[in-house]
Amino acid sequence: MGRGAYGGTIRRFTVDAYESLADFTYLKAVGRSICMALKSSVLCILLGYPFTFIVARKWKKSGKLLMFLLMIPVYTSSLARLYSLVIMFNSSGLINTALMKLHIISSPLQILYTNGSITIGLVQYLLPFAVMPLYSSIEKLDEATIEASYDLGAGKIKTFIKVILPMTFPGIIAAFIILFVPAIGTYFITDVIGGGTVYMIGNIICNQFLSARNWPLGAALSVCVVIFILLMLYLYSRIGNLDDLGAM
Repeated sequence: MGRGAYGGTIRRFTVDAYESLADFTYLKAVGRSICMALKSSVLCILLGYPFTFIVARKWKKSGKLLMFLLMIPVYTSSLARLYSLVIMFNSSGLINTALMKLHIISSPLQILYTNGSITIGLVQYLLPFAVMPLYSSIEKLDEATIEASYDLGAGKIKTFIKVILPMTFPGIIAAFIILFVPAIGTYFITDVIGGGTVYMIGNIICNQFLSARNWPLGAALSVCVVIFILLMLYLYSRIGNLDDLGAM
């Protein structure tokens, strides 16, 4: 599929679009997308695992209610939640205003339109999706195995590291896949919080289809993302259990 002179496509076999992917601009966007997706996915798991563990192990009676309350933001507008972050992060927002009134800073901090603000936006968007596979794996822990670890003299920390963590590892990997896949292709978060100054692979794909009208290049980028996701699913099938993806 080739690009027409005025946009659109020409139906002919060509690899020109795939050859264009070697351009440094696209490689940089791919690298940034992978780094941001990795960072946000790991942060979601680090934040979600302790909360989910406490809910599943300590607050069993109210656990399902808490999980339901945590999932409520999923059914609200993602853009509305993102714009609430914009209000908090801008130069006259809640954070800068509070810090200046406390005389911690003398001038507003540049929080909005940075990699840090994009990471926070990704985390708040993806965090609810992390807790479901984590909750499923923690809830199914074998109590007999944990008690046996205590009986053999292992303390709480050693039992967690040697017994509980390996038993919940498939759930952790499932959560990582569920988080990483949308994180690498999400573009509206970088548009809203990044202000269009930070480009990820999703932004470039969107621009190729809607603005540049270079559909072959947009399709080539999309195919590469799909192949990368399929590769991750294959790796997960080798080290985890795909049934956990359907256990939510």
